[in-house]
Amino acid sequence: MYANFLSRHHNKRLVDIMLKEKKSKIKNEILMFLYLTFASAVLAFSLKSFVQVGGLIPGGFSGLAILIQQIVHQFLNVDLSFSVIYLPLNLIPAYIGLKYIGKKFTVYSFYVVFLSSILTDIFPVVKITSDILLISIFGGILGSIAISICLINGASGGGTDFISIYFSEKKGVDTWNYILLANVVILTIAGILFGFDIALYSIIHQYAATQVIQLLFKRYQKDTLLIITQLPGAVYGKLRQITNHDATLIQGTGCFEGAPRHIMYSVVGREQVDKVISEIKKIDPKAFINVIRTEQLNGMFYKRPY
Repeated sequence: MYANFLSRHHNKRLVDIMLKEKKSKIKNEILMFLYLTFASAVLAFSLKSFVQVGGLIPGGFSGLAILIQQIVHQFLNVDLSFSVIYLPLNLIPAYIGLKYIGKKFTVYSFYVVFLSSILTDIFPVVKITSDILLISIFGGILGSIAISICLINGASGGGTDFISIYFSEKKGVDTWNYILLANVVILTIAGILFGFDIALYSIIHQYAATQVIQLLFKRYQKDTLLIITQLPGAVYGKLRQITNHDATLIQGTGCFEGAPRHIMYSVVGREQVDKVISEIKKIDPKAFINVIRTEQLNGMFYKRPY
């Protein structure tokens, strides 16, 4: 009888834990869509009130869609909505995302693509400034903040983001500057057709956007840690817990004291460095930590799945 009571009590606890996890998952999904909805609105606002006001070509698939809009209007006298062009352009990148990156990532990303393109057609133009340089810089910053929100939350702004993440996952390198170079082709065409002043200001816009994304989104940026500690076992355990990365322990000798030293070598994601250092200092306040920027890495490296 007592065993039955314990069994029922245990089952009730399991059910409570499962319900709690389910509620937490639902809450996270709701927050995710709220973040992505906000980011979509900011993207649309940036395109309408900065890009359109300045007559810029922002690069990427959104820039290609705007370039097609302008060409069709200029030479055929036909006005096409942004969403009519932008949504079909994203079908091939979405297929790449679905096949090689992940279903969840692709669904979230296409939600952003769909909503931002529709809102771009709906939102009115709000003229913030007439200064083309300010439009180029702050328009790029605003749009890239929205894209960074998407990337941090496991989605993208669509278009070249899909392609960039695909190559970053396959090659393990940060590819945003390569995307910037590819966008120069689009901007060159725009310059030939509509004047190079707009094309050059558009490069400023795209450069500002690229640098902000690199600053905020650090998934593909890595740092090497060299940790000198007297507690290598505890430090390694915490490092592994936080990052899921391994480490190599090197035995050395302190030149000044001639005492043995434990040197731990590991490579981690740049977004994890501050947390790792903070936790190591709690374990060993005297630990000496050297952080070295890692430009390229070959070999096995754990990547958090999308």
